Amino acid sequence: MEDYLPLSYLNAWEYCHRRFYLEYVLGEMEVNEHIVMGQHLHRNVDNEGVSQEGDMLVHRSQWVWSDRLKISGVIDAVEERGNQLVPLEYKKGKMANHLNDHFQLCAAGLCLEERLGRRIEYGEIFYYGNRRRQKVEFTYDLRSMTEEAILLAWKASEGKMPAPIQNSKKCEACSLQRICLPREIKQLSKLLEVEK
Repeated sequence: MEDYLPLSYLNAWEYCHRRFYLEYVLGEMEVNEHIVMGQHLHRNVDNEGVSQEGDMLVHRSQWVWSDRLKISGVIDAVEERGNQLVPLEYKKGKMANHLNDHFQLCAAGLCLEERLGRRIEYGEIFYYGNRRRQKVEFTYDLRSMTEEAILLAWKASEGKMPAPIQNSKKCEACSLQRICLPREIKQLSKLLEVEK
């Protein structure tokens, strides 16, 4: 499925368009403490298999894809209770309204719906930072925004590299900061403007 957009890159797209371009189009990758910690926390989640927890089946590390949207990836878990399926992602940070995480989760839900022919009403994200689950309803708006983000990511992958974002807080935590050079590029842009 080389011509399918990985779900993790959809997350990167919503976080920062430039990061998406650097990772997906140019293949850049840099490991920092956030990446290492995320990998460490995922060490048990990434074990593929099915387990029974009470009246619930837990399918871990499930491959999902959508031929319609041309996306694919691995969802950390799908919990099955009765006829209800709940996609579940594990994230390193703290619970908040992280739209990038919601897009990734919703896209996985859309993949499950296409594969199984069943409606998935919501998913959940477990945040290690405060050890809580966040329920994410797959509303019409979230579904529409997710599909639009997929289309925009595909379009951007064929264009030129986006400029650095203005949110310096996101840049501080980004593993690609030394490759992206957001501060330096912004400073250079200011100098070029002055010279005009």
